[in-house]
Amino acid sequence: MKKSNIKVLVITGFGLNCEKETAAACRMAGAVPELVHLNDLIAGERRLEEFHFLTFIGGFAFGDHLGSGTVFANRVKFQLHDQLEKFIADGKLIIGICNGFQTLTRLGMVPALDGDYFTQTAALAHNDSGVFRDDWCILKANPASPCIFTRGIDSIRLPLRHGEGKFVAAPEVLAEIERRNLVAVRYADATGKPATEFPDNPNGSLNSIAGICDPSGRIFGLMPHPEAFLSPYNAPDWMGKSELPAEGDGAVIFRNAIDYLAETF
Repeated sequence: MKKSNIKVLVITGFGLNCEKETAAACRMAGAVPELVHLNDLIAGERRLEEFHFLTFIGGFAFGDHLGSGTVFANRVKFQLHDQLEKFIADGKLIIGICNGFQTLTRLGMVPALDGDYFTQTAALAHNDSGVFRDDWCILKANPASPCIFTRGIDSIRLPLRHGEGKFVAAPEVLAEIERRNLVAVRYADATGKPATEFPDNPNGSLNSIAGICDPSGRIFGLMPHPEAFLSPYNAPDWMGKSELPAEGDGAVIFRNAIDYLAETF
């Protein structure tokens, strides 16, 4: 399939606020993004089957009342369940960023260890610091992970902004996530080692986990914001560098996704 024929769904509404950056990232990668309000999907005016790539974006869906991503996840789970199940079965891609990652865990779409995409087994809890964190972080990718989005990545730097980003799961779930290499990216220190201390680990995530995928590698959730680092000029230290790359570190995650879809469909 030509990249220009790949359609990306950017779900908007109810406190979500990263729609333009996410659309820009997909457009840079060669695909055609479309912003669609959640209500239009629920009302049946648009359907998931029209698209190849689904994005759950950042923000504060429904004000994060009842816990981050909870209300949004419940509306999706109970009103778009069958469409979402078919979307996954058809081999398409899904990414959840920040609030979107919180939504994916509430739904159960990651880690989905037993193939059940609608039972929650992990969560993003309040940061250990007790405050909202707005900073930059280093992510080290796991080369053994099946994650489509992180293929070819060693380490990247991304911005983050969240108050509930601590990845938590029961010991047996965490052990299975590690055994299957479903940890796609971890918070790292300047040497590339997993970060266990603040501020390199900004929220106290267990095992330094910043993002995980499902066993197929086609559903990916992460707390930092790749869509917020598409240009080298997004970086806070760009003026101190004599030479700048062509694009920001976050762009590669979307390019990997669109390249995969172009090769697969």
